[in-house]
Amino acid sequence: MTPPGEAIVLAGGFGTRLRAVVSDVPKPLAPVAGRPFLAWLLDALAQGGLRRVVLATGYLGEMVEAAIGPRHGPLQVDYVREEAPLGTGGSLWAAMAATTGERVFALNGDTWQAVDYAAMAEAAPAADLVFAVRAVENRARYGSVVLEQSRLVGLREKGEAGPGLVNSGIYLLRRDILAKRPIAGAFSFEKEVLERPEGLDIRGFTVDGRFIDIGTPEDFARAQTALPEWSR
Repeated sequence: MTPPGEAIVLAGGFGTRLRAVVSDVPKPLAPVAGRPFLAWLLDALAQGGLRRVVLATGYLGEMVEAAIGPRHGPLQVDYVREEAPLGTGGSLWAAMAATTGERVFALNGDTWQAVDYAAMAEAAPAADLVFAVRAVENRARYGSVVLEQSRLVGLREKGEAGPGLVNSGIYLLRRDILAKRPIAGAFSFEKEVLERPEGLDIRGFTVDGRFIDIGTPEDFARAQTALPEWSR
């Protein structure tokens, strides 16, 4: 099977929680160590062997397009802009229509997770969806996932303390999932797909703990030193 060469980055969020420290640019362009956060994310995709990225933009999308342009190093960069908020699922489904490969990676434009993209592609090539999971000592903040022999069998709500596996927000989807789960308009990917896996083969792929979400001022501050160190 040909390794997937495309990725979708969901870069249309409002960044409400981050406005106390970053209010003049959309969240994916928040400056981390002198560069837009999105540039660090695209670096990782290029290093992972991908060739094309579709940026799914919305709020202040014109700023994202002006900052990144049509290329980022070896990556071809294209854009799909939502005219009205579509939620994580609606944005992803719309962007997938702009991809051409049999499988495509997808990730959030405000999180960074260390992952071996080639190994993730080889983990369960026939699955409808593979998603990155990481172990944490206390799953209460995140909610957690329950796997049996790598297959997703359930989700646990936030608030339950103790160790567990949590979703790291990197996905590898077969494009024919659109036909298996045809949903028009705005919807939540988490609620309509991950919480309702019936009829879909959804697998977890374990990654390490190098993860950061710049959605809060505290983690945004931590990213200033963590991302340059992790990206070396």
